[in-house]
Amino acid sequence: MIIGFVWPEPKSSAAGSRMMQLIDVFKSYNYQITFASPCAKSDNAFDLSSLGIIQENILLNDSSFDEFIKTLNPEIVMFDRFMMEEQFGWRVQEQCPKALRILDTEDLHCLRKGREMALKDQALFDKSYLFNDISKRELASIYRSDLSIIISEEEIEILKNQFKVSEHLMYYLPFLTDVVSMDTKRKLPKFKEREHFITIGNFLHAPNYDAILFLKEEIWPLIRKKLPQAEIHVYGAYASEKTLQLNNKNEGFIIKGFAEDVNSVMQNAKVCLAPLRFGAGLKGKLIDAMLNGTPCVMTTIAAEGMFGNFEPNGFIEDDAQKFADKAIELYTDKIFWNGKQKNGFNIMNARYDKQLFISDFMFKLNSILNNLQVHRLDNFTGQMLQHQTAQSTKYMSKWIEEKNKKLD
Repeated sequence: MIIGFVWPEPKSSAAGSRMMQLIDVFKSYNYQITFASPCAKSDNAFDLSSLGIIQENILLNDSSFDEFIKTLNPEIVMFDRFMMEEQFGWRVQEQCPKALRILDTEDLHCLRKGREMALKDQALFDKSYLFNDISKRELASIYRSDLSIIISEEEIEILKNQFKVSEHLMYYLPFLTDVVSMDTKRKLPKFKEREHFITIGNFLHAPNYDAILFLKEEIWPLIRKKLPQAEIHVYGAYASEKTLQLNNKNEGFIIKGFAEDVNSVMQNAKVCLAPLRFGAGLKGKLIDAMLNGTPCVMTTIAAEGMFGNFEPNGFIEDDAQKFADKAIELYTDKIFWNGKQKNGFNIMNARYDKQLFISDFMFKLNSILNNLQVHRLDNFTGQMLQHQTAQSTKYMSKWIEEKNKKLD
């Protein structure tokens, strides 16, 4: 049973692609999957029924979910982001106490929020920003769950060192991709067959919109001055009016909007730009770029957790002038470009090949399932947070439900 914050939209966001990867893992082990969400479906939502997955609409703050989950009686329940665990975790725990509860964090929301606040204050990001109100909620959700899937090694370290979360409650599971084969590499467009720059990302995601503003106002004018024929193509789902207003053909800054096929647009571009100034997790845009042989210029935030000990598939710069200089260098130097492209292929095959992770992940889940009581005894903080004195969300939900009944 997967309880989704939203219905998966793999063409719209990295989070949607990530959810589809996790679904594929469970499908490969012949799990019967039910996907439920309180969110309305958009036109971009993937048709899960085409994969034989049962789709259910559920209600927030409504005891109808209790009967639904009790009847379904799943072996494993996975919450898509901590907000879903807050809403439904206590109901699952009451109705299906033997179900293994997994939290898929997507990325650490508290880390992203803390960095956003520090950027707004033009201050150095430190513990005072990391330990915010979102942190308290997200960490409580991690402790209440039997296992939390963490997408980035950097976030594992933050949880371990800053928040003192036990390693047995976390599991590192990055993006899960197919190997980039020699045949794929040969078929990709070469340096001379590509043109222009690209950036991509869901416009509803605050870090992406901020990155586009940074690009438009500070970086792109510097690139365009040296490369007057070059264009930057900005792709992403849910472009708002304020985003569309950034479009300026005379400046070569072109808002393209939704990309029906990310691989096609990425392969046509010569260089991908990712000037993120805040954020968390792993960046789907960099994964797409490496899979399609498109070198990148990125900020430290964008690069975080992506490369391990490998040389990146481009350059990492935070200063606007240096960022622009490296973008120009990569765009105009074939030798540099080919070397960085090769780095990207090496990174994908060494760090994100799904075959490196799937069997170990499923072994971990089965080990916990077979020793669930013992596993939970090692998590007293989680037991403490399940106690009624710490369950404000539960009683708030019950209060809202009663209030709604009276309104009806």
